[in-house]
Amino acid sequence: MESIFNKYGWMVLSVQQLHQGLINATFIVNTNEGDFILQTVNHHIFKDPYAIDFNINAIGHYLKKEAPDYLFTHLIPTKDGKTLIEWEGKFFRAFKKIDGYSLSFLTTPIQAKEAAAQFGFFTQVLSPFKIDTLKITLPDFHNLSLRYHQFSKAIINGNVNRIESSKEAILFLQSNQQLVNQFEKFIAHSDSSLRVTHHDTKISNVLFKNIKDVETAICVIDLDTVMPGYFISDVGDMCRTYLCKVTEEEKDLNLIQIEKGRWDKLKNGYLTYMRSALSNFEIDHFEFAGQFMIYMQALRFLTDYLNNDMYYGAKYEGQNYVRTINQIELLKQFNETIN
Repeated sequence: MESIFNKYGWMVLSVQQLHQGLINATFIVNTNEGDFILQTVNHHIFKDPYAIDFNINAIGHYLKKEAPDYLFTHLIPTKDGKTLIEWEGKFFRAFKKIDGYSLSFLTTPIQAKEAAAQFGFFTQVLSPFKIDTLKITLPDFHNLSLRYHQFSKAIINGNVNRIESSKEAILFLQSNQQLVNQFEKFIAHSDSSLRVTHHDTKISNVLFKNIKDVETAICVIDLDTVMPGYFISDVGDMCRTYLCKVTEEEKDLNLIQIEKGRWDKLKNGYLTYMRSALSNFEIDHFEFAGQFMIYMQALRFLTDYLNNDMYYGAKYEGQNYVRTINQIELLKQFNETIN
Protein backbone atom coordinates (compact mmCIF):
# COMPACT_ATOMS: atom_id res chain seq x y z
CA MET A 1 0.00 0.00 0.00
CA GLU A 2 3.05 2.24 -0.02
CA SER A 3 2.06 3.39 -3.51
CA ILE A 4 -1.26 4.70 -2.17
CA PHE A 5 0.38 6.42 0.79
CA ASN A 6 2.75 8.20 -1.59
CA LYS A 7 -0.17 9.53 -3.63
CA TYR A 8 -1.33 11.38 -0.52
CA GLY A 9 2.18 12.45 0.43
CA TRP A 10 1.90 10.73 3.81
CA MET A 11 4.83 9.74 5.98
CA VAL A 12 3.15 6.70 7.55
CA LEU A 13 3.94 5.79 11.15
CA SER A 14 1.49 2.89 11.59
CA VAL A 15 -1.50 1.19 9.96
CA GLN A 16 -4.34 -0.61 11.72
CA GLN A 17 -7.16 -2.45 9.94
CA LEU A 18 -10.67 -2.16 11.37
CA HIS A 19 -12.99 -5.16 11.13
CA GLN A 20 -16.36 -3.63 12.02
CA GLY A 21 -17.71 -2.98 8.51
CA LEU A 22 -19.05 -5.75 6.31
CA ILE A 23 -18.76 -4.14 2.89
CA ASN A 24 -15.55 -2.11 2.66
CA ALA A 25 -12.05 -2.74 4.01
CA THR A 26 -11.11 0.09 6.38
CA PHE A 27 -7.75 1.16 7.82
CA ILE A 28 -6.61 3.78 10.34
CA VAL A 29 -3.41 5.32 8.98
CA ASN A 30 -1.29 7.24 11.48
CA THR A 31 0.90 9.78 9.68
CA ASN A 32 3.10 12.77 10.40
CA GLU A 33 0.06 14.91 9.48
CA GLY A 34 -2.38 13.15 11.82
CA ASP A 35 -4.71 10.16 11.54
CA PHE A 36 -6.66 9.29 8.41
CA ILE A 37 -9.24 6.68 7.45
CA LEU A 38 -8.27 4.82 4.28
CA GLN A 39 -11.05 2.72 2.83
CA THR A 40 -11.81 0.57 -0.18
CA VAL A 41 -15.10 0.85 -2.08
CA ASN A 42 -16.65 -2.55 -2.77
CA HIS A 43 -17.22 -2.26 -6.52
CA HIS A 44 -18.95 -5.64 -6.63
CA ILE A 45 -21.86 -4.14 -4.70
CA PHE A 46 -21.45 -0.51 -5.76
CA LYS A 47 -21.04 -0.84 -9.52
CA ASP A 48 -20.05 2.80 -9.99
CA PRO A 49 -17.60 3.95 -7.30
CA TYR A 50 -17.24 7.26 -9.13
CA ALA A 51 -20.93 7.99 -8.45
CA ILE A 52 -20.26 7.63 -4.71
CA ASP A 53 -17.19 9.84 -5.03
CA PHE A 54 -19.23 12.46 -6.91
CA ASN A 55 -22.03 12.49 -4.31
CA ILE A 56 -19.77 12.82 -1.28
CA ASN A 57 -17.80 15.61 -2.94
CA ALA A 58 -20.94 17.44 -4.07
CA ILE A 59 -22.43 17.34 -0.58
CA GLY A 60 -19.09 18.22 0.97
CA HIS A 61 -18.65 21.29 -1.24
CA TYR A 62 -22.18 22.43 -0.43
CA LEU A 63 -21.64 22.06 3.32
CA LYS A 64 -18.31 23.88 3.26
CA LYS A 65 -20.09 26.85 1.70
CA GLU A 66 -23.52 26.78 3.35
CA ALA A 67 -22.97 25.01 6.69
CA PRO A 68 -19.24 25.11 7.48
CA ASP A 69 -19.77 24.16 11.13
CA TYR A 70 -21.55 20.91 10.25
CA LEU A 71 -19.29 17.95 11.07
CA PHE A 72 -18.85 15.98 7.85
CA THR A 73 -16.46 13.29 6.62
CA HIS A 74 -14.94 15.24 3.74
CA LEU A 75 -12.84 13.28 1.24
CA ILE A 76 -9.10 13.95 1.27
CA PRO A 77 -7.56 14.67 -2.16
CA THR A 78 -4.30 13.14 -3.32
CA LYS A 79 -1.37 15.30 -4.36
CA ASP A 80 -2.87 15.51 -7.85
CA GLY A 81 -6.35 16.37 -6.57
CA LYS A 82 -8.11 13.02 -6.90
CA THR A 83 -10.44 11.72 -4.19
CA LEU A 84 -10.79 8.20 -5.61
CA ILE A 85 -7.80 6.02 -6.50
CA GLU A 86 -7.86 2.93 -8.70
CA TRP A 87 -5.04 0.57 -7.67
CA GLU A 88 -4.59 -3.12 -8.41
CA GLY A 89 -8.24 -3.61 -9.30
CA LYS A 90 -9.53 -1.83 -6.19
CA PHE A 91 -10.85 1.63 -5.40
CA PHE A 92 -9.51 3.63 -2.44
CA ARG A 93 -10.49 6.89 -0.79
CA ALA A 94 -9.41 8.67 2.40
CA PHE A 95 -11.03 10.81 5.10
CA LYS A 96 -9.58 12.75 8.00
CA LYS A 97 -10.21 10.65 11.11
CA ILE A 98 -12.82 12.24 13.37
CA ASP A 99 -12.37 11.88 17.11
CA GLY A 100 -15.24 9.59 18.13
CA TYR A 101 -16.41 6.00 18.27
CA SER A 102 -19.14 3.90 16.72
CA LEU A 103 -21.40 1.34 18.36
CA SER A 104 -22.03 -2.22 17.19
CA PHE A 105 -25.41 -2.29 18.92
CA LEU A 106 -27.64 -0.10 21.09
CA THR A 107 -27.86 -0.50 24.83
CA THR A 108 -30.02 2.50 25.81
CA PRO A 109 -33.03 4.44 24.45
CA ILE A 110 -30.95 7.63 24.60
CA GLN A 111 -28.57 6.18 22.00
CA ALA A 112 -31.57 5.66 19.71
CA LYS A 113 -32.62 9.28 20.19
CA GLU A 114 -29.11 10.61 19.60
CA ALA A 115 -28.57 8.57 16.44
CA ALA A 116 -32.01 9.40 15.03
CA ALA A 117 -31.40 13.08 15.68
CA GLN A 118 -28.14 12.98 13.72
CA PHE A 119 -29.73 11.29 10.73
CA GLY A 120 -32.56 13.81 10.85
CA PHE A 121 -30.04 16.66 11.12
CA PHE A 122 -28.14 15.31 8.10
CA THR A 123 -31.25 15.41 5.91
CA GLN A 124 -32.45 18.73 7.34
CA VAL A 125 -29.18 20.61 6.85
CA LEU A 126 -29.13 19.43 3.23
CA SER A 127 -32.76 20.36 2.54
CA PRO A 128 -31.81 23.26 0.17
CA PHE A 129 -29.36 21.02 -1.73
CA LYS A 130 -30.38 20.36 -5.35
CA ILE A 131 -31.46 16.74 -5.06
CA ASP A 132 -31.40 16.08 -8.81
CA THR A 133 -27.63 16.61 -8.88
CA LEU A 134 -27.02 13.44 -6.86
CA LYS A 135 -26.31 10.15 -8.59
CA ILE A 136 -28.05 6.87 -7.79
CA THR A 137 -25.47 4.57 -6.19
CA LEU A 138 -27.79 1.56 -5.67
CA PRO A 139 -30.70 1.56 -8.13
CA ASP A 140 -34.06 0.47 -6.65
CA PHE A 141 -32.40 -0.16 -3.27
CA HIS A 142 -35.59 0.53 -1.30
CA ASN A 143 -38.15 -0.08 -4.03
CA LEU A 144 -40.77 -2.18 -2.23
CA SER A 145 -42.76 -2.79 -5.42
CA LEU A 146 -39.70 -4.35 -7.05
CA ARG A 147 -38.94 -6.47 -3.96
CA TYR A 148 -42.48 -7.84 -3.97
CA HIS A 149 -42.20 -8.62 -7.68
CA GLN A 150 -38.94 -10.50 -7.04
CA PHE A 151 -40.65 -12.39 -4.19
CA SER A 152 -43.58 -13.31 -6.46
CA LYS A 153 -41.20 -14.70 -9.08
CA ALA A 154 -39.33 -16.70 -6.44
CA ILE A 155 -42.47 -18.47 -5.20
CA ILE A 156 -43.05 -19.63 -8.79
CA ASN A 157 -39.53 -20.35 -10.01
CA GLY A 158 -37.63 -20.99 -6.78
CA ASN A 159 -36.53 -24.15 -4.97
CA VAL A 160 -39.63 -26.39 -4.90
CA ASN A 161 -38.80 -27.98 -1.54
CA ARG A 162 -38.11 -24.63 0.08
CA ILE A 163 -41.32 -23.17 -1.30
CA GLU A 164 -43.26 -26.07 0.21
CA SER A 165 -41.63 -25.74 3.63
CA SER A 166 -42.10 -21.94 3.66
CA LYS A 167 -45.84 -21.89 2.99
CA GLU A 168 -46.76 -20.19 6.26
CA ALA A 169 -44.23 -17.38 5.77
CA ILE A 170 -45.28 -16.98 2.13
CA LEU A 171 -48.92 -16.67 3.08
CA PHE A 172 -48.15 -14.09 5.76
CA LEU A 173 -46.19 -11.92 3.36
CA GLN A 174 -48.86 -12.24 0.69
CA SER A 175 -51.55 -11.31 3.21
CA ASN A 176 -49.70 -8.05 3.92
CA GLN A 177 -49.43 -6.97 0.29
CA GLN A 178 -51.43 -3.87 1.18
CA LEU A 179 -48.14 -2.44 2.44
CA VAL A 180 -46.90 -2.47 -1.16
CA ASN A 181 -50.03 -0.59 -2.24
CA GLN A 182 -49.51 1.87 0.60
CA PHE A 183 -45.89 2.38 -0.47
CA GLU A 184 -46.93 3.11 -4.05
CA LYS A 185 -49.54 5.62 -2.90
CA PHE A 186 -47.00 7.24 -0.57
CA ILE A 187 -44.30 7.86 -3.19
CA ALA A 188 -46.90 9.07 -5.71
CA HIS A 189 -48.43 11.61 -3.30
CA SER A 190 -47.73 15.27 -3.94
CA ASP A 191 -46.83 15.81 -0.27
CA SER A 192 -44.10 13.13 -0.28
CA SER A 193 -40.71 14.67 -1.05
CA LEU A 194 -37.44 13.26 -2.27
CA ARG A 195 -34.60 14.40 -0.02
CA VAL A 196 -30.92 13.68 0.58
CA THR A 197 -31.34 10.37 2.37
CA HIS A 198 -28.70 8.14 3.97
CA HIS A 199 -30.46 4.79 3.33
CA ASP A 200 -28.32 2.80 5.79
CA THR A 201 -29.09 4.17 9.24
CA LYS A 202 -27.82 1.33 11.42
CA ILE A 203 -26.26 2.41 14.70
CA SER A 204 -22.68 1.74 13.53
CA ASN A 205 -23.06 4.52 10.96
CA VAL A 206 -23.14 7.23 13.63
CA LEU A 207 -20.12 8.50 15.52
CA PHE A 208 -20.50 9.10 19.25
CA LYS A 209 -18.41 11.03 21.73
CA ASN A 210 -18.59 11.52 25.48
CA ILE A 211 -19.16 15.23 26.00
CA LYS A 212 -19.24 16.28 29.66
CA ASP A 213 -19.88 12.63 30.58
CA VAL A 214 -22.88 12.46 28.24
CA GLU A 215 -22.83 9.99 25.33
CA THR A 216 -23.57 12.23 22.37
CA ALA A 217 -23.94 11.46 18.64
CA ILE A 218 -21.77 13.87 16.68
CA CYS A 219 -22.09 12.95 12.98
CA VAL A 220 -23.14 10.31 10.47
CA ILE A 221 -20.63 8.27 8.51
CA ASP A 222 -20.52 5.65 5.71
CA LEU A 223 -22.07 7.75 2.95
CA ASP A 224 -21.94 5.27 0.06
CA THR A 225 -25.72 4.83 0.01
CA VAL A 226 -26.51 8.56 0.20
CA MET A 227 -28.79 9.44 -2.72
CA PRO A 228 -32.27 10.85 -3.33
CA GLY A 229 -34.86 9.03 -1.25
CA TYR A 230 -37.88 9.27 1.03
CA PHE A 231 -37.69 9.78 4.78
CA ILE A 232 -39.34 6.38 5.33
CA SER A 233 -36.08 4.72 4.22
CA ASP A 234 -34.03 6.26 7.02
CA VAL A 235 -36.70 6.05 9.71
CA GLY A 236 -37.66 2.54 8.63
CA ASP A 237 -34.10 1.26 8.78
CA MET A 238 -33.74 2.68 12.27
CA CYS A 239 -37.00 1.02 13.34
CA ARG A 240 -35.79 -2.29 11.98
CA THR A 241 -32.41 -2.18 13.70
CA TYR A 242 -32.88 -0.03 16.85
CA LEU A 243 -36.09 -1.18 18.48
CA CYS A 244 -35.24 -4.77 19.41
CA LYS A 245 -32.32 -5.96 21.52
CA VAL A 246 -31.67 -8.98 19.28
CA THR A 247 -30.71 -8.94 15.60
CA GLU A 248 -32.18 -10.56 12.52
CA GLU A 249 -30.03 -13.63 13.26
CA GLU A 250 -31.93 -14.53 16.44
CA LYS A 251 -33.67 -17.92 16.23
CA ASP A 252 -35.66 -17.64 19.47
CA LEU A 253 -38.77 -15.68 18.51
CA ASN A 254 -39.61 -15.10 22.18
CA LEU A 255 -36.64 -12.75 22.37
CA ILE A 256 -37.94 -10.54 19.58
CA GLN A 257 -39.64 -7.73 21.44
CA ILE A 258 -40.01 -4.03 20.64
CA GLU A 259 -38.81 -1.72 23.38
CA LYS A 260 -41.39 1.07 23.56
CA GLY A 261 -38.86 3.44 25.13
CA ARG A 262 -36.58 3.11 22.12
CA TRP A 263 -39.47 3.78 19.74
CA ASP A 264 -40.47 6.97 21.57
CA LYS A 265 -36.87 8.23 21.68
CA LEU A 266 -36.25 7.38 18.02
CA LYS A 267 -39.31 9.33 16.96
CA ASN A 268 -38.49 12.30 19.20
CA GLY A 269 -34.88 12.35 18.05
CA TYR A 270 -35.61 12.32 14.33
CA LEU A 271 -38.36 14.90 14.59
CA THR A 272 -36.08 17.25 16.55
CA TYR A 273 -34.74 18.41 13.19
CA MET A 274 -37.29 17.06 10.72
CA ARG A 275 -40.67 17.94 12.22
CA SER A 276 -40.86 21.28 10.41
CA ALA A 277 -39.45 19.79 7.19
CA LEU A 278 -41.96 16.93 6.87
CA SER A 279 -45.45 17.51 5.51
CA ASN A 280 -48.46 16.50 7.61
CA PHE A 281 -48.96 13.63 5.16
CA GLU A 282 -45.41 12.40 5.79
CA ILE A 283 -45.73 12.69 9.58
CA ASP A 284 -48.92 10.66 9.33
CA HIS A 285 -46.78 7.92 7.71
CA PHE A 286 -44.09 7.88 10.39
CA GLU A 287 -45.22 4.50 11.74
CA PHE A 288 -45.57 3.18 8.19
CA ALA A 289 -41.83 3.72 7.77
CA GLY A 290 -41.16 0.87 10.21
CA GLN A 291 -43.74 -1.40 8.62
CA PHE A 292 -42.38 -0.69 5.15
CA MET A 293 -38.77 -1.50 5.98
CA ILE A 294 -39.31 -4.56 8.18
CA TYR A 295 -41.73 -6.04 5.65
CA MET A 296 -39.35 -5.36 2.76
CA GLN A 297 -36.47 -7.06 4.56
CA ALA A 298 -38.62 -10.12 5.28
CA LEU A 299 -39.47 -10.25 1.56
CA ARG A 300 -35.80 -10.01 0.60
CA PHE A 301 -34.69 -12.72 3.01
CA LEU A 302 -37.38 -15.15 1.91
CA THR A 303 -36.79 -14.37 -1.77
CA ASP A 304 -33.13 -15.20 -1.31
CA TYR A 305 -33.94 -18.38 0.59
CA LEU A 306 -36.26 -19.58 -2.18
CA ASN A 307 -33.59 -18.70 -4.76
CA ASN A 308 -31.01 -20.87 -2.97
CA ASP A 309 -29.24 -18.05 -1.10
CA MET A 310 -27.82 -16.40 -4.20
CA TYR A 311 -27.69 -12.84 -2.79
CA TYR A 312 -27.08 -12.86 0.96
CA GLY A 313 -25.51 -16.29 1.09
CA ALA A 314 -25.89 -18.55 4.12
CA LYS A 315 -23.45 -19.76 6.75
CA TYR A 316 -25.78 -22.66 7.61
CA GLU A 317 -28.74 -24.39 6.00
CA GLY A 318 -31.89 -22.31 6.38
CA GLN A 319 -30.22 -19.13 7.64
CA ASN A 320 -32.26 -16.87 5.35
CA TYR A 321 -35.45 -18.61 6.44
CA VAL A 322 -34.51 -17.94 10.07
CA ARG A 323 -33.98 -14.30 9.15
CA THR A 324 -37.36 -14.26 7.40
CA ILE A 325 -39.41 -15.52 10.33
CA ASN A 326 -37.39 -13.26 12.62
CA GLN A 327 -38.45 -10.21 10.59
CA ILE A 328 -42.04 -11.44 10.35
CA GLU A 329 -42.17 -11.63 14.14
CA LEU A 330 -40.55 -8.20 14.40
CA LEU A 331 -43.25 -6.80 12.10
CA LYS A 332 -45.97 -8.35 14.23
CA GLN A 333 -44.43 -6.87 17.38
CA PHE A 334 -44.03 -3.47 15.73
CA ASN A 335 -47.67 -3.46 14.65
CA GLU A 336 -48.71 -4.15 18.24
CA THR A 337 -46.53 -1.27 19.46
CA ILE A 338 -47.98 1.34 17.14
CA ASN A 339 -51.64 0.23 17.42
